[in-house]
Amino acid sequence: MFGLGLPELLVILVIVVVLFGASRLPQIGEGLGKGIKNFRKAMKEGEENEEKKEVEK
Repeated sequence: MFGLGLPELLVILVIVVVLFGASRLPQIGEGLGKGIKNFRKAMKEGEENEEKKEVEK
């Protein structure tokens, strides 16, 4: 996964906790999850539009 191992991920997690505090982690996780979901939805819709364009030609 992007060349990141467990030690690197733990360092990133510690930095996030220090910057945002443990109480905000659920909010950050929720926002990140929604962002990923919206991105996947947009990618899927884009692929469907491409397929429609190819069929119309």
